Amino acid sequence: MAGEILDQKVDLSFLAAFYGNLLTAHQRRILSLYCEEDLSLSEIAAEAGISRQAAHETLTRAAARLEEMEAALGMAGRFREMERGLDDALSALDGGEYKRVRSILKGLRALDQEDTDGL
Repeated sequence: MAGEILDQKVDLSFLAAFYGNLLTAHQRRILSLYCEEDLSLSEIAAEAGISRQAAHETLTRAAARLEEMEAALGMAGRFREMERGLDDALSALDGGEYKRVRSILKGLRALDQEDTDGL
């Protein structure tokens, strides 16, 4: 349970890095208190001067908005794919697997061109 909550906070923080500016200032503040300050809903409510229920609803709406943006744009997922690919390429390079490095880099270039429509 605690591990799931931590994973959720990490995922929300990651999405907020990409889409946080699309949230309201109030949603960003509540999300920051939850993810970065690790406050409970009761503590967030007290800090923000709202009810615990309002803190929960704001957090739920902010999380839903971030997930909607990721579903529509996929920027965070593509970033993770690129990061994984670069890590794999470095590992293959360290192992002298040059054909594998070339293949990975071609895949990353294709992913990048797909994202930008060849721009």
